[in-house]
Amino acid sequence: MDWKLKSFEELSKEELYQIVKLRIDVFIVEQDCPYHELDDMDQKAHHLFLAEGSAILAYCRLFRSGWVYDEASIGRVIVRSRDRGKGHAKALLDKALSFLENEWKETAVKIKGQDYLRSFYRSFGFQEVSEVYLEDGIPHVDMVKSFSGAPR
Repeated sequence: MDWKLKSFEELSKEELYQIVKLRIDVFIVEQDCPYHELDDMDQKAHHLFLAEGSAILAYCRLFRSGWVYDEASIGRVIVRSRDRGKGHAKALLDKALSFLENEWKETAVKIKGQDYLRSFYRSFGFQEVSEVYLEDGIPHVDMVKSFSGAPR
C-alpha cells in the first residue's frame, strides 16, 4: 500500500478513473444520493490517496485557501467500504492536515462534514462553525481547525 499526493495533472488515467469510481460507489450509490459528483473542482485540487495496486482504499482532495473557502479545505473524504475500521480514515486526515500545515503553510482548514462524523473531526481539533444543514438530503456541518501558532 502506498500513499500518494498528486495534482490533477499528475494523476494517471487509471488513478483518476479509480478515484471517481470510488466516489460514485460511496457518495452516490451507497448513500443513495444522486448529485453532481464531477463538480469542476478536481482540476484545482491536490488528491491524496492510499493505493493498493490499482485500487484506491482511502481518498480526499485538498484545496489551498481561497479556492473553496477563505481557509484551506479538505473534501470528498472517503474510505472504501471493505477497508473501513482499519485506521485509514485517521491516517488520511493526519496526512492531509500535515500537508496543509507544513507544505502549504496554511493557518486554518475548513470542512463541510457529514454530521454523523462530527466527533471524528472533533478528534482532530475541528470545531463547528455552523448549525446542521441539509446538503443533497444529508445532514452536514461546517467545521474549522486552526493550526498551532495560527491566529484564532
